[in-house]
This record gives sequence, structure tokens and C-alpha cells, in this order.
Amino acid sequence: MHKKKTRQLALNAMLAAMCAVLGYLSLDFGNLKITFESVPILMGALLFGGLDGAAIGAVGTLLYQFLRYGLTVTTPLWVLPYILCGLIAGLYARRRSFVLTQGQTVFIVVLAELTVTALNTAALFVDAKIFGYYTPTLITGMLLLRLLLCVGKALVYAFVLPPLLSQLRKMLEKA
Repeated sequence: MHKKKTRQLALNAMLAAMCAVLGYLSLDFGNLKITFESVPILMGALLFGGLDGAAIGAVGTLLYQFLRYGLTVTTPLWVLPYILCGLIAGLYARRRSFVLTQGQTVFIVVLAELTVTALNTAALFVDAKIFGYYTPTLITGMLLLRLLLCVGKALVYAFVLPPLLSQLRKMLEKA
């Protein structure tokens, strides 16, 4: 049992590091950011549960935020969406005993990504108000595009994650 927990902790650390790197390598187009940092969070959540997913999201995104932007008053607002992403997906997966149909995977990944997008949009609003770069079109001008990107990424993730997780489960069982 101790060996299994050690492997899980090591995989969580690697997933958090992947999250930080993927966040750092994002494509930024003004207030539109294309990133894949939630993939390792979702992987950990769907493999191990909500607490692991939340921890991966917290550590990975916090590292990314520190590396890219430093520590600001709004840093927690930018980290929170990814904590909730991992928590929501992981609690759902645990409730289903980590056996999800394709439809369930699509549902939970889309829900988690919509949560991230909604909370990131709120964080952008607060950040813009605090630091003085708010304009009315900052949020509304890109909202539809942000939502479309969110759902598109989520659908891709929902179809890529199951075979990837299946292979990871096999590797974890063998080790």
C-alpha cells in the first residue's frame, strides 16, 4: 500500500509540473489565452479523485502564475479555477468508481472546462478593475470566442483522455 501511495504522489508531482509547463507555454492573444494546462489536472482527477485533481491544479497553476506573473493580489483568483476543475472532475469520477462512459467523460470535462472559463473570465474582470485596464468590451468582446474555444478544447480532451488514462492505469498496475 505504501508503494502505491508513493507512486501516486510521484505521478501527481509530475502532473503538477506538466500543468505549470503547459500553462507557461500558452498562446496569449490579448484577453484570449489558449492553454492545455488543465489536461494534467483532469488526468490526475480522473485517475485518483478530487483532492488529487485539486492539488495538481493548485500546485501546477500556482507555479505557473509565479513564474509568469509573480505574486499579485489576484493570484488566488487565477489559481482557483484550476483547483475547482480538478475537484469537480475528480469527485464525479470517484462517484462513478472511476469508470466513465464516453458520454460521462464528455459531460464532466465540458463542465470542468466551462467552470475554468467562467471563473477565469471573472478573474480577468476583477484583475482589470484592480489594475486599471478594464474596458466594457474586454469581457463581452471575446466572451463568445472564449466559450467556443472552451467547449472545443473540452471535446478534444474528452476523446483523448480515456485511452491515455487507460494506458496510465495499466502502467500503474504493473509497476
